[in-house]
Amino acid sequence: MKTLDIKISDLTNPEYKSILDRAEKRIEEAILLGAVTEQSPNNDIEIPSFPIAVMMAAATADSFIKRRYALAEAKRISNLLGNENKSNITYIANNFNWKIKPVKDPAVSLAYDFTLHYTDFLKNATVFHDKKWKLINRRMLKGEVYLTKSEAARLLEEEVRKHIEGKLDIKVESLPEAVMNRINRLKQLFIEKRGEIQLEELPKEVIVNAYPPCIKELYDTIASGRNVSHIGRFALTSFLINIGMTTKNVVNLFSSVSDFNERLTRYQVEHIAGERGSRTKYIPPRCDTLRTHGVCHSMDDTCRRVRHPLAYYRRKLRAIRRKTPVEKIEKLRA
Repeated sequence: MKTLDIKISDLTNPEYKSILDRAEKRIEEAILLGAVTEQSPNNDIEIPSFPIAVMMAAATADSFIKRRYALAEAKRISNLLGNENKSNITYIANNFNWKIKPVKDPAVSLAYDFTLHYTDFLKNATVFHDKKWKLINRRMLKGEVYLTKSEAARLLEEEVRKHIEGKLDIKVESLPEAVMNRINRLKQLFIEKRGEIQLEELPKEVIVNAYPPCIKELYDTIASGRNVSHIGRFALTSFLINIGMTTKNVVNLFSSVSDFNERLTRYQVEHIAGERGSRTKYIPPRCDTLRTHGVCHSMDDTCRRVRHPLAYYRRKLRAIRRKTPVEKIEKLRA
């Protein structure tokens, strides 16, 4: 890339159009698919398109786009690593200063491919919530954690994600108009798809401590066997469904209410979940709608910064994960 000596002002030249097209496509795929899937067969296009895409993603000045792009590129790397041999994976890991070694013992190599120093393991594995990534569940000898090839690729994916996010943490002062037009198209695409993307990115586990105050009150009220309004039931049901609770568990929650009718409740819950009728999965009402209907109670500081219960849940969950060790997060799950 240094030998190409591409200047930002050069990007408006027709000879760079294919590189700009590819750079824009990388970000577009990240927005729409959450992954960069395609690849140009021409390395003279593929390689320079990456730093230009990083520059364009940074220029959007949108933290959500930047995070999604970094993750998409990291997933692409993880997939590509699946086709690499042990020597190449070791070489790539060493670029991140990992203390990694291929397993040479024939008996052990039947189950594992690498050993990695526990400090490098913990640096990247602490964000994973599957129990297999807990150090206590790993085979370790003299501070070396044993890994399969796919596990090494997954840890490298996280390393790459953080590396790219670091590159995106810059302020882009000015770009040629033709480049800014592409960036603005990407920003508009994200605005149009924001709702779908945010629902898709909701975490799969259910953590009660991240519920908005209104949902927590509705949940506690129903769990104690008391009734709530129709809009309250709809808000609670659609919220729980969208954060990953099963229809069976939602139905069971309502079973303590005095007028509980299992057949009717199951039909209503499955309808909201998009499993019946029009097959449309409903989302909870916005915060202003809940306030209008008297469902909003005990607003906190996070409430004042969001407009939707699901946005509250995402924000609160990120805060919990930043401050809480993974082991404690396990205990917060419903």
